[in-house]
Amino acid sequence: MSAWPQVPAVDERAALDELPVEAVEACMCDLVARHGGRLAARMAREHLDAGGKRLRARLALAAARALGGDADLAVGWAAACELLHNASLIHDDWQDGDRVRRGEPALWTRYGGEQAVNAGDLLLMLPTLAVGEIDVPDALKWRLAACVARHGARTAAGQAEEMDLRSLRRLDMEAYLDAALGKTAGLFGLPVEGAAILTGHSDEDARRLAAPFEVLGLAFQLVDDVIDLYGEKGRGRRGADIAEGKVSALVVAHLARHPEDRLWLAGVLRSGREQIDQDTIDDVIARFAEAGALDDVLSRIRSIVAELDTPALAAEPALRRVGRAIRDRVLQPLEVVRG
Repeated sequence: MSAWPQVPAVDERAALDELPVEAVEACMCDLVARHGGRLAARMAREHLDAGGKRLRARLALAAARALGGDADLAVGWAAACELLHNASLIHDDWQDGDRVRRGEPALWTRYGGEQAVNAGDLLLMLPTLAVGEIDVPDALKWRLAACVARHGARTAAGQAEEMDLRSLRRLDMEAYLDAALGKTAGLFGLPVEGAAILTGHSDEDARRLAAPFEVLGLAFQLVDDVIDLYGEKGRGRRGADIAEGKVSALVVAHLARHPEDRLWLAGVLRSGREQIDQDTIDDVIARFAEAGALDDVLSRIRSIVAELDTPALAAEPALRRVGRAIRDRVLQPLEVVRG
C-alpha cells in the first residue's frame, strides 16, 4: 500500500485551532435568535449546540488569513458557510432516516420530520443575512450572496442525485462521484471562494483557488463512507449506510470488482432499516474488506488528496499550507482503519 501524504507540521495543524471560531458560533446563534421566532429558533439551536468540527468555518477563516485578509472580518462569511452546511444536515437526516447526529438524537426524531424541515429551512435562509452583516461594500456582499446561493443550489442537486442512486438503476463510480461532487465537494470550495472574494480576488480567481479544496471535499465524502462501516461516526449503529440503503463508495467499488454480486447487494440495500439485521450488515462489511473494495476506496482517497498539490496554489503557499492542514483533519478518522 503506498504511503499516505505526510502529516502537516504541528504549527499548521494548531493554526486551525487558533481562529475566532467562538465568534462564528456567536454570530450563528445571534442570527437564529433574531430571525427564528420561538420554535424554529429552539430547534436550530439544539442542532447547532450538538457540536461538530466546524471544519468549513475554520477553512473560511484560515483561507481569509492565508490570502492576506483579516480572519475577524471573515467571521460572518464563516458563519454563512456553516449555516448552509448545517441546514443540509438537518434535511439529510430526515430524508435518510438517520436517528442519531453527533451522538445525539437527530432533530426529526424529537420534533417530527415536518418541523425538522422548518428548522433546516431557517438555517438555509440565514447565510444571506450573515453576508449582509459583513462590513464590506454592497457590491462585494452581492458577490458573496451569489456564491452562497450557487453552492446551495449545487448541494441540493447533489442530494437529489444521491437519493436517486437508491433506485439502484446506476451502481457505478461515475454516478457516485457526480452526486458527491455536488452534495459535499462544493461546500469545501465555498469557504475558500468567499475568502478569496473578501480579499480582493476576481470571481474567476476565487473559483480557481477554491477548486483544490473541492477535491478535499470529495475525499471527505469517501472517508465518511469508510468510517460508517469501519470506524465510528456517532450514528448509533455500525453500517448505518447499509441499513438505510445508501449507495456508498464501497458499494460501487465492490460491484466494479464483482459485478456478479449486483442482485445480492441490491437485495440487501432494499431490505429497509427496520428489516435488516446486524449480522447481514456485518457480512457485507466483511465482504467489502475481504474482496478488495475497502482497499480500492482507500487507494482512491490517496489519489484524490494528492491532487491538493496543484499548480493553482503554487502562488499562494500560505493557502496551500491551510489545505494540507485541512487534509490532515479529513484523513484523521482513517487512523483507526489503517491501524
